[in-house]
Amino acid sequence: MFVRIASFENLYSAYLGARKCKRYRASVLRFGCRLEENLLALRRELLDKTYKHGGYREFIVADSKKRLIKAPLFRDRVVHHAICNIIEPIFEKSLIYDSYACRKGKGTHAAVKRLENFIKSLNAGPRERERERERERERERERERRAARTPLDIHGARHLTGQVYCLKCDISKYFDNVNHEILLELLEKKIKDENVLWLLREVINSNPRGIPIGNLTSQLFANIYLNELDHFIKRVLRERYYARYMDDFLILGNDKSRLRGDKEKIKKFLAERLKLELHPKKAEIFPINMGIDFLGYVLRGGKRFLRKSTVRRFMRRKHSNNALISWRGYAKFADSYKLMKKLGLNHK
Repeated sequence: MFVRIASFENLYSAYLGARKCKRYRASVLRFGCRLEENLLALRRELLDKTYKHGGYREFIVADSKKRLIKAPLFRDRVVHHAICNIIEPIFEKSLIYDSYACRKGKGTHAAVKRLENFIKSLNAGPRERERERERERERERERERRAARTPLDIHGARHLTGQVYCLKCDISKYFDNVNHEILLELLEKKIKDENVLWLLREVINSNPRGIPIGNLTSQLFANIYLNELDHFIKRVLRERYYARYMDDFLILGNDKSRLRGDKEKIKKFLAERLKLELHPKKAEIFPINMGIDFLGYVLRGGKRFLRKSTVRRFMRRKHSNNALISWRGYAKFADSYKLMKKLGLNHK
């Protein structure tokens, strides 16, 4: 595995991935100016195990909240891509279907659509629910044929009636609190090559605490770390209507007391197994007719609405072309025709 990571072909592929959308930055141009020489030097350092991860350039990004971003040197970014090219497919097989962050074919829109399907299934009549479960079982059988995943429906169907509630949670300062020892333990379950483990330790220990927002490897590590929580909720709590996007996750159900119990069990599991805590103000249970605010959209009454705080942020930046382009991509996924018309923007 280590030889594959350090191969020239993989490093060149990693270079192409690392420069994507950044190819005219000075650091990328400098590296590319002597590309073959730089890739061969990097390969030699990896094979000789003399590679040392560099420092980070730090800056603050303020969107919904302020985040400290740590940008690695470009040569380190190439190494991150080289690692992920080889090890990501190994861990992908163990991730549950309803984990949506930083995975091919997933993303925020897929997560929101999945949540809508959950709501429809919970609100449907018994016959329609059974048909939906059978369709789901067939989809899961097909997924199992393509990859070794645990079927979503292994715990059997439940009879669901009455009010539908949502347990919605967020983990407090997630990236800062990822424990290095636990993360390495989880990586060692799948990776036995000591040279690869050396390289992973080098990347992980380049940051004194947690994993930095800005590393490609951090996205993969973050999914691997919380995959433990995913399987706890699916296998132990036996919850069917569960979805996670990075450290934001939710469970739907008809039994409010059961969700209260789930919340306490999740708190205990996070503390004991992963050394994490739920955000004290972002772990709540509420009826879904109040609306579910998830990944920038509010689902209520069978419709998708835009989050008000996001609309206000756009109004402050709407004269920027980049803001306008990203806004249209975000807004057209919601029922926003009237809002776009009111703002004088073309919904298309």
